[in-house]
Amino acid sequence: QVQLVESGGGSVQSGGSLRLSCAASGYDYRTYCMGWFRQAPGKEREGVAAITSGGSTSYADSVKGRFTISQDNAKNTLYLHLSSLKPEETAMYYCATGGRIPCELPSMEVGDFRYWGKGTEVTVSS
Repeated sequence: QVQLVESGGGSVQSGGSLRLSCAASGYDYRTYCMGWFRQAPGKEREGVAAITSGGSTSYADSVKGRFTISQDNAKNTLYLHLSSLKPEETAMYYCATGGRIPCELPSMEVGDFRYWGKGTEVTVSS
């Protein structure tokens, strides 16, 4: 069984930064594709960033240049660094693993991933 636990969310001002963490455990937790999604109230869950086991990364156009996805294998942790945050990016952020190829934005979808965390809330104020 794979278990994912997100942390690091909180409230920041517009233009601020946060680092989200996703602690992983269980066999096969480090599959070919891991990713981050977000879901704002009243909106669909959307892909934000993805990373392969080989370290290749992909981002949604809206966050390119501002967000960075990374892994620390020694700590079994996935990260998402968010910078220059905008109020419209207020959402629950989820990490996921077990994604299928090609592990790229914008094509990756919720249904492509097998395991999910419960999310961490990010609030960006004006």
